[in-house]
Amino acid sequence: PPPLLEPLFPPQPGASPGFAERVRQHKVRLEWVRAEPAGLRGAVRVLNLAYEKVVSVRYTLNGWASCAEAAATYQPPAPADGISDRFAFLLPLGAAATAAETTLEFAVRYRVAGAEYWDNNEGKNYRLRGRQRVPPAAGPPQDPDSSAWIHFI
Repeated sequence: PPPLLEPLFPPQPGASPGFAERVRQHKVRLEWVRAEPAGLRGAVRVLNLAYEKVVSVRYTLNGWASCAEAAATYQPPAPADGISDRFAFLLPLGAAATAAETTLEFAVRYRVAGAEYWDNNEGKNYRLRGRQRVPPAAGPPQDPDSSAWIHFI
């Protein structure tokens, strides 16, 4: 099986207690990420400070020797909290990102009303590492009834 990207941080920060307060304080926060065959998909929450806003994800696969940036797109409807907006992103990583030795790092940028805010995981960046999937153990096929306690005829 192909390698997978394993987050080195909780992949669902938006599910943790106090998330809405962190969005209020820092203006931008990663909500969740999920590795998929097409790349890394995720969502970001931003404090709704103005109608026009730009959200993007800056990422690298080589320790910031080079980087790329992917735009995030607004996802209606707005969250029920009444103070934030949700943006979704997809980092199209390709085959290089799924190598077993790869480390993906990223940070989220939010530009609004002439200001710029970042979520870089408290200065550590969000990091995922490539991990080789373990293939299922090959063995002789088993009779599905072999472990049953009672056999009915």
